Order: sequence, then C-alpha cells, then structure tokens
Amino acid sequence: MKTSTDRILTTHVGSLPRPDDLITLLHHKDQGESHDEAAFDACVARAVDDIVARQVTIGIDLVSDGEMSKISYATYLKDRLNGFDGTATETRAAADLLDYMDYARRLVQQGGTERSLQGPACDGPLSVRHEGPLRKDLANFQAAVADHHPGEGFLTASSPGVVSVFLQNQYYPDDDAYLDALAGILKPEYEAIVASGAVLQLDCPDLAMGRHIVHRKKSNAEFRAVAARHIEVLNAATANIPPEAMRIHLCWGNYQGPHHHDIPVSEILDLVYGARPHAIALEGANPRHEHEWEVFADHPLPDGKVVIPGVIDSTSNFIEHPKLVAQRIARYAGQVGRERVIAGSDCGFATFAERPAVDPEIAWAKLASLVEGAAMASDQLW
Repeated sequence: MKTSTDRILTTHVGSLPRPDDLITLLHHKDQGESHDEAAFDACVARAVDDIVARQVTIGIDLVSDGEMSKISYATYLKDRLNGFDGTATETRAAADLLDYMDYARRLVQQGGTERSLQGPACDGPLSVRHEGPLRKDLANFQAAVADHHPGEGFLTASSPGVVSVFLQNQYYPDDDAYLDALAGILKPEYEAIVASGAVLQLDCPDLAMGRHIVHRKKSNAEFRAVAARHIEVLNAATANIPPEAMRIHLCWGNYQGPHHHDIPVSEILDLVYGARPHAIALEGANPRHEHEWEVFADHPLPDGKVVIPGVIDSTSNFIEHPKLVAQRIARYAGQVGRERVIAGSDCGFATFAERPAVDPEIAWAKLASLVEGAAMASDQLW
C-alpha cells in the first residue's frame, strides 16, 4: 500500500455516485427484473473508466472503482453466492433512531437509511454462484487504472462480520458457524483482489455500527467479545495476504442520525489494532466522532500501521473549507506522525446506489476540497 514521506496522500472509502442509467440497471438487477446483461456490463465498464478518470483529474491519489457494479457494499453478495434466497424476519433498527421515532420515520421516508435493515437472508449452504461478476470487476478496474495512472487503486469487499449484520442467518446453527462459512467463501475473493494488483479494503461497520444495531442490548464488554470474534475470523480469511496490501474501514452507520449510542472508538481501538490490515480508515469529520483524534494519545498507533481519518463528512451537503480539512489532518499528524496519515472521507458517498445522502456534484466538490486541504496540510507539515 502506497504511503508518502513528503506530503499527505488522499483517498476516500470506496463508493461514489453512480450515473443515472447505471442506477436504473442496478435496480432492475437487484429486484430480479428482466434486463440486458450485455448492456449492464458495458454500462459498468464505462462508469468505472469515467469514475477513475474523474478521481485522477481532481487529484485523488488512491482511487477505487466507486463500487459501480454494486447496489450496496454488503448486499451485492446475494447475487454472487448461493444461499441468500431467504427474507429477513428480524427487525434491526438503530438504537439512536429508536429514541427519536418521529425523526426515524421521516429519515426512512426520505430514503436516508435502510428500512429497519431488513433484506435478504441466508437460508441455505453458502457456495459461489457466479465468478464472472468478480472477474469483470477486476478487469474493469485494471483497464481503468492502466488508462488513467492513479497513484494506487483499491477495491472494497465486505467483511464476514458485516455480512452477518446485513444478511440474517437462517440456516447455520449459530453465529460462529455462519461467520466461519462466510470467511471460507470470501477468502478467494479477497485473494483475487490483491492478486489483481489492487489494495483490498475490508468494510467492517460490524465492529462499530454493529454495537447499536444488532447488539444494542449488550454491554460494551459483551460487544467487545463479539468484535474480537469478528476480527479473529477476518484474520483467518486474510491469512495469505500481506498486511501492507490491505486496509480496514470502521463505520458507525452512514446516515444522518443522532448517533448518541455510537460506541466510542476508545472502546474498540485496541481490538482493531489486532486486525491484520496495514491501514485503518475511520470517521473523523462528523460531529459525533471529530473529537476522537485525541484517542491516539492514550492508544498509540502500533508500528507498521497507518491511519486514514475521515476529514470530510459523507452525510452532509456542506462543502468543508480546505482550511478546516487541513486542520483536521494536522491534528492526526500531531498524534501519529505526518508520514502515517492519509486523508480520507468518513464513509462512502453512495453506500446504497439509489439513495445517496449527498448530492453527486456536491460529493465531488467535497473531494476537491479534500485534495486542496491535504495540499495545505502538506505545506504546513513539511
């Protein structure tokens, strides 16, 4: 994974706004409706090329494919694996929204969050249904990177733990068995991404958001035991991949909620340090977590790891001033060292393809401000 000794590099969390024609095709595919597969493949290939080109043009160093082929970062697996033909029967509402139900109803009506996180469920043994979608994702991204020459490319993949949050288990005897099955089935995908030349980003909202959704009735100590198990499984699934080829993303939920039940990062950071990936991406721009740069004073970043703090918010249509971005970067640099900070976003800008919280053009303006702020920070720090 690329780092720098003379300036602050820039990246983001993965998902970016999809073009309207692709959103329509993704919806048809997600709903099992008739669609032209060749037209879908061609549309995705164009979108990946365009999205990589635009990231390079505005100055993002470490780019992704924007998750162009995916309806969302977790539920895309139901179309690639056998075993997800069930429907969730369990309502998994966020604890913070349960405290403010009038607001929660309005947020759902506006498309600001998933409806109770209900959706597909695992109702049978997991196996690979189609290898083609992954091969196409890798080929599309390799072609775009070859054409546009970014500093580095990364691709996202769901962690076993976050799949267990979004895709309810109705088949395996317990959570441990489900996690082990997920790790075994996802392991080849992780290794294929790295073998293609991309850095692997493992999306792990389960380690943070999971606390106030699936495990909201547990104590923090009980949740830590769950998180430790999820990390153990993740480490097993990535055992053949060098840590330097991976990054991990923590998230408390990419929605405009009160978030007053979010577990503090100080309660889980020691566990996250035990995960194998080299880089840790975490929220650092929104009002609930911006102060947590201080945590690295009490929990020093281990040797061999870097941090990717969010310095622009992914749920607000405010465009952060570049000076504010630079200030946020400088705080983290003061704690962990300038060479160990890469500037990023809190989360993706299109976690669910059809309902981005941030207007697409504003998202790009925010990313441009990220680049400008990183340049300012670089001038100050070097």
